[in-house]
Amino acid sequence: MGDKANTQPGAAGRALTADRPADIRNVVLVGHSGAGKTTLVEALALTAGAVGRAGRVEDGGTISDHDEIEHRQQRSVQLSLVPVGWNGIKINLLDTPGYADFVGELRAGLRAADAALFVVSAADGVDGATRMVWDECAAVGMPRALVVTHLEASRADYAQMTTLCGQAFGNDDPDAVIPLYLPLYGPPGADGHTPVRGLLGLLSRRVYDYSGGDRVERDPEPGELALIADARNRLIEGIIAESEDEGLMDRYLGGEDIDLKTLVDDLERAVARGTFHPVLMAAPATDGARQGLGTVELLELITGGFPTPEERPAVAVTTPEGADRPAVTCDPDGPLVAEVVKTSSDPYVGRVSLVRVFSGTLHPDDTVHVSGHGLEDRGHEDHDVDERVGALASPFGKTQRPLPRCIAGDLAAVAKLGRAETGDTLSAKDAPLLMAPWDMPDPLLPLAIEAHSKADEDKLSQGLSRLVAEDPTMRLEQNPHTHQVVLWCLGEAHQDVALERLRTRYGVQVDAVPHKVSLRETFGDRAQGRGRHVKQSGGHGQYAICELTVEPLPPGSGLEFVDKVVGGAVPRSFIPSVEKGVRAQAAKGVAAGYPLVDVRVTLTDGKAHSVDSSDAAFQTAGALALREAAAETRIHLLEPVAELSVLVPDDYVGPVMSDLSSRRGRVVGTEQAAPGRTLVRAEIPEIEIDRYAVELRSVSHGTGRFSRAYARHEPMPPGLADKMREETQKGT
Repeated sequence: MGDKANTQPGAAGRALTADRPADIRNVVLVGHSGAGKTTLVEALALTAGAVGRAGRVEDGGTISDHDEIEHRQQRSVQLSLVPVGWNGIKINLLDTPGYADFVGELRAGLRAADAALFVVSAADGVDGATRMVWDECAAVGMPRALVVTHLEASRADYAQMTTLCGQAFGNDDPDAVIPLYLPLYGPPGADGHTPVRGLLGLLSRRVYDYSGGDRVERDPEPGELALIADARNRLIEGIIAESEDEGLMDRYLGGEDIDLKTLVDDLERAVARGTFHPVLMAAPATDGARQGLGTVELLELITGGFPTPEERPAVAVTTPEGADRPAVTCDPDGPLVAEVVKTSSDPYVGRVSLVRVFSGTLHPDDTVHVSGHGLEDRGHEDHDVDERVGALASPFGKTQRPLPRCIAGDLAAVAKLGRAETGDTLSAKDAPLLMAPWDMPDPLLPLAIEAHSKADEDKLSQGLSRLVAEDPTMRLEQNPHTHQVVLWCLGEAHQDVALERLRTRYGVQVDAVPHKVSLRETFGDRAQGRGRHVKQSGGHGQYAICELTVEPLPPGSGLEFVDKVVGGAVPRSFIPSVEKGVRAQAAKGVAAGYPLVDVRVTLTDGKAHSVDSSDAAFQTAGALALREAAAETRIHLLEPVAELSVLVPDDYVGPVMSDLSSRRGRVVGTEQAAPGRTLVRAEIPEIEIDRYAVELRSVSHGTGRFSRAYARHEPMPPGLADKMREETQKGT
């Protein structure tokens, strides 16, 4: 192989390796759930020979134990890596989940890749969420190509699909999204469906026939050649428009027949720059065939047109303290800079980290510096430590094949990084560096949980810490006001996976309980109360009387205690006792069991006994006086109000605003955030958006995004407040 990649795993069980970044391609597969990404990965691996004995990539080639969750849910829930070799090039295929709840896995795949392959179903079309990811890739200049799947569907129409792709992804230049091949149809089957049996190459003017089970190349028949004339001209014009040779268009329009090599070279350069996006088609092999339709063409595009890691822009780094350092490039001899893009747990080897090396070379048993990003607000440990790397491996089905090293531009599974978490940077211990974190969505769907039993309670803390270490899109909250343990997730499927992993991986059974918002109480009007605690039952008695005046204060004032006792009615030594009793009762609530806030409590009078008064007696009297005052006036329930920012396509602004109004929300403004997208700002009670992460997805057809921030507490409507009080009384 010389200095080319070793792309033949073979019977010896060697992993695919590469000696230089130029022989590596990192490709992430993007598309909605059910588009066929995992099936396509298996088809590419079958064509490239990177398959298990069963003729498929066993369990998707994930870096971890591929738990039964995906089999039960019938969809991918985590990022998986499948390395394949083609023409001396190592291709790292990163298969991502298509369901919105697992967008964190998609973000990790985008971070690790240098190019994206968008998989769209001819049966289902293009959804809004896929368009949004396309726009994100466009914003950073990531090269992209499209592959159309499900051509066997009865309603599949390839010509219509390519037009739709041009409209959906072409933005201002639909001519930059053009097919490279046309389908070659066979005779109709018994069901009347006409199958695709091969491809017509628009540039090469060759036919690639897959009908016999293997790819056979031949000259087109006269009728077949006539099918491609118009499409070929459009493709050539699109390629020439992206050419660096400014005179090429004049030569073409002048009638010159541009040679195939020039066109292919210009095509590959335009794809690598991210300015041209070819459309291909693919289908898995059938009836024991080795090569699936279009898989060879796709592998050739990946190896010839997608960029090498060396072509990726230099990576900005700082010291862990934030001091600037020179950007690093993809150089195996450069300073070590690698990033953990996924963390998982293996029942046999413990924590396993999927690492992308951006600079330098990582070896087994290296001691590296691990720098974290301070995600304490999500329950993640912040750290800045040295760790020893364990074995390096490359996934091959369920097995892990050892790697002697991982050079800049490559990916590897790393064992025994006990402290490293997703998003952490690995660097040389004597010259630690830190990469800027990538954008991860905020988890906004709460899941309140309780341990199922005492045995589960003992294991819960460790299980939760391991769970959030694997998934930076999950936030762990120990709410000090409601005293609930809350896992904040991205959606219901994300919640289901979290509970299942707690049970199966960490042996912790938990119960989901209703999530509570942090309610408060306050006085509606000024009121007075008298607390009398007088008892005599043999021995030392108890004697304390105090009188209080309670008045409401502006929102956010908290609880203010004022001493206005005159004449020593309450001895100085017992005034702190009264305040302590008042504050203890306020913390418990005076009507529905929620903390009392935004009031001024004034101690105006009282009585004491020279022998029987005590600290405990005046604490009790203070609490009794506050309760009596509360009984004399209306107590308002205060609910938390959130500032909500909802970003949606313009078409959904009306439905979103109507939905917010139905939830007692107040729209405070709208603004154009980007072409075709509007930001809606509103204030809304938190109790009304407990499940908004799920409900916005429904209203906006998966295209909406939102953020929330606490604004203030304000009075709850009386009818709803009475209902909450009734529910509280029933609960007690």
